[in-house]
Amino acid sequence: MLDISPRKVARVILRARELGSKVARWDTPSDVADADSILESRSSDGTEGELRSYIADMNRDEQASLVAIAWIGRDTFDAAELEEAIATAKSERSSPTEDYLLGMPLLSDYLESGLEALGISVEEAGDGIL
Repeated sequence: MLDISPRKVARVILRARELGSKVARWDTPSDVADADSILESRSSDGTEGELRSYIADMNRDEQASLVAIAWIGRDTFDAAELEEAIATAKSERSSPTEDYLLGMPLLSDYLESGLEALGISVEEAGDGIL
């Protein structure tokens, strides 16, 4: 059983997508035909800080469930092994959860796939968010 609401997972997916879609600032945007459509990563942008804080503020059970969902999404565990994945996430935690998760390049994809594998509709979970 998940110890995190699907809505919280949907919020993490949204923020991780935003963060993953940003690129380093261009030295010469005129070299790019569609420079206005590119999301630039700026030091004043709070997306990463907000996501880090959101994950850090979760309790340990929520964080372990979030990690387990990501693991299921990347096929480290099967959906039927949810309880084992959660237990493993709790026992093997060695760094802050937000650091671990934000180190996953495909975090939003893994979380989305993990929810779907667990039979949870990402669209319904993110209703009003996604």
